[in-house]
Amino acid sequence: MRTSLLAILLIPLATCDRPQPPNIVFIFADDHAAHAIGAYGSRLGDTPNIDRLAREGMLFRNAFVTNSICAPSRAVILTGKHSHLNGVMTNRERFDSAQVTFPRLLQAAGYQTAIIGKWHLKSEPTGFDFWQVLPGQGTYYNPDFRTPAGIVEHTGYVTDIITDKVLEWLESGRDPEKPFLLMYQHKAPHRRWEPGPDQLTFFDDVTIPEPTTLFDDYSGRASAAANQEMTIAEHLYEDDLKLVPPRQLNEEQLASWNAAYEPKNQEFRDANLSGADLVRWKYQRYLKDYLRTITSIDDNLGRLLTYLDRSGLAENTVVIYSSDQGFYLGDHGWYDKRWMYEESLRMPLIVRWPRVVEPGSDNSDLVQNLDFAETFLEIAGVAVPAEMQGRSLLPLLRGEVPDDWRDAIYYQYFEYPAVHMVRRHYGVRTMRYKLIHYYEIGEWELFDLHNDPEELNSVYGHPDYADVLEELEEMLRRLRERYDVPEQDPVPYPEG
Repeated sequence: MRTSLLAILLIPLATCDRPQPPNIVFIFADDHAAHAIGAYGSRLGDTPNIDRLAREGMLFRNAFVTNSICAPSRAVILTGKHSHLNGVMTNRERFDSAQVTFPRLLQAAGYQTAIIGKWHLKSEPTGFDFWQVLPGQGTYYNPDFRTPAGIVEHTGYVTDIITDKVLEWLESGRDPEKPFLLMYQHKAPHRRWEPGPDQLTFFDDVTIPEPTTLFDDYSGRASAAANQEMTIAEHLYEDDLKLVPPRQLNEEQLASWNAAYEPKNQEFRDANLSGADLVRWKYQRYLKDYLRTITSIDDNLGRLLTYLDRSGLAENTVVIYSSDQGFYLGDHGWYDKRWMYEESLRMPLIVRWPRVVEPGSDNSDLVQNLDFAETFLEIAGVAVPAEMQGRSLLPLLRGEVPDDWRDAIYYQYFEYPAVHMVRRHYGVRTMRYKLIHYYEIGEWELFDLHNDPEELNSVYGHPDYADVLEELEEMLRRLRERYDVPEQDPVPYPEG
């Protein structure tokens, strides 16, 4: 149901004959690829607590981002609107906190609202009764936090500290008589993938499986794929590879770090690797550090789930695990995100809701981060404003698929020229096909995901796909019209 903002604010949250709405805990990682989660079939490492949520809830197989980069994804989730309408198309824009967001609506309806961890939207959080957030990207070790009272310094590891703050707020920072929204948002596993003190030597004796596309030559696609700056071979630096320690370590932390890394670094220097052997070494170093940071997330999630169980909150709390986008784990020889290719387009999304979501259920419908705000509002019994562009996932969570559920998603990436030099593009994805337009250079790609799941060979212009192309072009036109996408980027992006 859609209605005006005024009408929403007048709707009482609960009445004497209605049970208290569920609490909502939204756990949000940064750059956590779905294929680095056990429940999604990962061969890379264990995530037992995230996997527990999947066993006890619903795992979404086809959850996708609208714009695969940190700040834009967060703005879409808050507003339920595409990037060109919420004003955050790249990591450079400042989020307009005056616009309608789902936390503001929940707060107005009587929910207690809190956000702890990564914010990354430049402006101060609004719509929250409590907030403590990292400045910008924040640091893994000894992080500062922005608060309404100013900057607060901490000693320790960021994933542990964020969780400490979350548990403290749950235990003593809220009114137990009111429902709550808690946004528990990690820095990890964002670059530069600095492991916590308890995970420094994890995976030392393991060889991480290589993706089949680690040595992709980018033939068979548009020129954009070959002309980027995000390869493991060429674009990882000494601090990415832990050949030098992080700058913000204290003396004790530095000693532990050097004990873990220096023997391995000396072995690397002595080996004098080159060519494919050097790429393979970089891949192992990158992936192990990435997975170590995820291990810390999973361990800390276990702390939260234990608290929810012991406190009795679990039975009336919806727990959601997701990430702002996917990530390349050596796929196509890359790290980072940005592209409309599957590894960065796909988001993890797992929802546990006792007595509503069937444990161990699996959903394959097309959903997006565009749908999160509407879902949270409907879970809370708050009407969705007409300006939001997504759809509530509540029917899917109940095991029901509306007859008019979407058959395609729309994607657009704006940040060029910028770090990693991924060209601007937009496109449409259906269950089987994907059409991508690199609109500034006039190039197209068409992929048959059934026959080419790794997206190595574009069939754009192939006569056998002429009818498919015509259908996808029409879908793309309709989606751009539906989402009010202007022909030109809303804000000219300066060169240089």
